[in-house]
Amino acid sequence: MDEAKRLGLTGWIGNRRDGSVEAIAEGEESALCEFADWCRKGPDMAVVSGVDTSYSEATGEFHSFAIRHG
Repeated sequence: MDEAKRLGLTGWIGNRRDGSVEAIAEGEESALCEFADWCRKGPDMAVVSGVDTSYSEATGEFHSFAIRHG
């Protein structure tokens, strides 16, 4: 979440029941690419086995970046 906020992105991130992490982010293309690159490494102590990305038109529905629970 901190990295997304630093990059000026809006959307959300959350843990899934299977142990993976899902994120939806909107923002400038360069910031989204930088966020995807950061996700490939993850925060300290994280073990990242892969990152799948897909891009679509922004909906504008998000006003901030948050952690989504459940």
